[in-house]
Amino acid sequence: MRTAAIKAAIVFAGSALSLAGLLAGYAHRLGPAPLGETMQFSTLVVDREGRLLRAFATTDGRWRLPVRVDGVDPRYFEVLLGYEDQRFRSHHGVDPLATLRAMGQLVGNRRIVSGGSTITMQVARLLEPRTERSLAAKLRQMVRAVELERRLSKDEILNLYLSLAPFGGNIEGIRAASLVYFGHEPRRLTLGEAALLVALPQSPEARRPDRSHDVAKKARDRVLDRLQNEGILSAAEVAHAKAEPVPAARRPMPMLAPHVADAMVAAAPDVRLHRTTLEATWQKSLEELARDRARSFGPDISVAILAVDHATGEVRARVGSSDYFDLRRAGQVDMTKAIRSPGSTLKPFIYGLGFEDGFIHPETLIEDRPVRYGVYAPENFDLSFQGTVSVRHALQMSLNVPAVAVLDRVGASRFAARLAQGGGTLVLPKGEAPGLAMALGGVGITLEDLVTLYAGLARGGSTVPLSERQGESTRAPQPRRLLEPVAAWYVGNVLIGTPPPENAVGHRIAFKTGTSYGYRDAWAVGFDGRTTIGVWVGRADGAPMPGLIGRGVAAPILFDAFARSGKLIAPLAHAPKTAIFATNAKLPLPLQRFRPGGVLPSEGAGPPLKIVFPPNGARLELAAAPGQPAEPVMLKIAGGTQPLSVLVNGVPLAGGADRRKVFFSPDGPGFVRLTVTDAKGAADSVVVRMQ
Repeated sequence: MRTAAIKAAIVFAGSALSLAGLLAGYAHRLGPAPLGETMQFSTLVVDREGRLLRAFATTDGRWRLPVRVDGVDPRYFEVLLGYEDQRFRSHHGVDPLATLRAMGQLVGNRRIVSGGSTITMQVARLLEPRTERSLAAKLRQMVRAVELERRLSKDEILNLYLSLAPFGGNIEGIRAASLVYFGHEPRRLTLGEAALLVALPQSPEARRPDRSHDVAKKARDRVLDRLQNEGILSAAEVAHAKAEPVPAARRPMPMLAPHVADAMVAAAPDVRLHRTTLEATWQKSLEELARDRARSFGPDISVAILAVDHATGEVRARVGSSDYFDLRRAGQVDMTKAIRSPGSTLKPFIYGLGFEDGFIHPETLIEDRPVRYGVYAPENFDLSFQGTVSVRHALQMSLNVPAVAVLDRVGASRFAARLAQGGGTLVLPKGEAPGLAMALGGVGITLEDLVTLYAGLARGGSTVPLSERQGESTRAPQPRRLLEPVAAWYVGNVLIGTPPPENAVGHRIAFKTGTSYGYRDAWAVGFDGRTTIGVWVGRADGAPMPGLIGRGVAAPILFDAFARSGKLIAPLAHAPKTAIFATNAKLPLPLQRFRPGGVLPSEGAGPPLKIVFPPNGARLELAAAPGQPAEPVMLKIAGGTQPLSVLVNGVPLAGGADRRKVFFSPDGPGFVRLTVTDAKGAADSVVVRMQ
């Protein structure tokens, strides 16, 4: 026996030396071994924790996702090395024992029973794929395997195998295979899953589970049986693993945040790994929320949701549409960036400027009565009026008339400029200047800009640009001024008292809803002490949908979105030291009541009072000879309620009480102020120059 063992050792040593000599002689004929540097991998878009949101196939249509040893379940390596290459950690690329065993099986059976290829040799073949199976090809793999072992660590070799091994069709690498066949990352695998992933690369097309389910199952079971025979697995473990089902179909690759992924890849097409600020779990939940709610609203309705961390401006979730692949809903249009009418959602900023200017306070009384501003007469959504109310009540109930009154005092152009300064670009109809209709949605804005502005309220009056790519927020410019801190706090303090939607808990989220003209857009935007979320509901083509009201359809989604964040509602910031806490009666006298600049018309009142001629700023010639009194100048009046009173430079003009056309005699060259008032207190005034 001892003599036979010595002879076997001599034969093995001789064979090994012969093999080494053969490899050394062949090695100098080959160039340097490729290490996969030029191998193209799928472009990946991941969330802030590195979790996969979306992958893009390579240019040749393959799913080849990079992966490392630490990203795969350790049980997989136990199965892989136990089945494929038990001496992987000790050999130098070629396993002489496995090679001699394969040669002996070939001679004894006159066919290839096992190839004797190590993991490293298989990696060499994957890096230099060849179709022929010959001695020269095997020698080439051996040479390349030895080179790889000299230049790479064992884990680096495994990384290449994990990323390049074929799994059928256009699936390459264990990560793509695990996602396609099991629907999850390979970081956690069952024993049955690990065995299947070990079996497939040996004959990937013949064993594809989606095409040859039974063949794949038998191949998996053979792997398990051998590991049991080798003593690596127990009979109980193998029986349990064999009871696991084998997938019969491929699953779609992850497709979270498709609009974000599209935009990122388009902006930087050469980047292979795009790291976002999104939270994958919340993103997935909000996409499901948008999809479910849109289906309940009808076949044409879409939903968009945007959630941001208002401290940094980082986007945590962006749902651009209810279904990316739904053509009827125009799913590939990112509605968070579409310009739409905001309805009443700009009202908080109108009141915010009023708070900042110091002419109103949340407890200031304001009139909700019919009023005219020239030819513009705003009405409330329900066509009713509530009389004298507090500013707090007016904003919480979204009354239109008080908001227009405050905007009239603030100034429409100044209001638009301040929002633009804070990052909210308003789009006006072509050729139109900012006007009072902005208070009720007569302007265009994106959900993205609207959320930016509301995040500014939560931040205490300053805004920061939104960012989705990791690292952008650290390079962001200085915060932009939107409102003074006390004004922003007043707005948040009012909005947190807005009545919540049905079945929701109040006084937790500061929010505002809006409905655009014609029921085209429904909005809800709100914030707590940490997060700002905006919701839009409507048709992507802008068609009206009767009954589409912000409070009824968008607000419930907003509250549900907060509930799905996985975090407790954070309290709003504390009040600034300069905030005034007082009832209306305790306020300074100027803050107790706000008086609008418009005209309160009587029932059935006609057109507003106006001086038709001369127009304001006119230059009129004095028709008189030198030394003679000037000819009378005509004053023409329209609208208003008689009797009328006419004043010339503050002095009443006699004889004009019941006439629409009166004459006055100027004293000479110079400026003249003409003023007319009616019985209801309406007034109009012009200044003309006599020359």
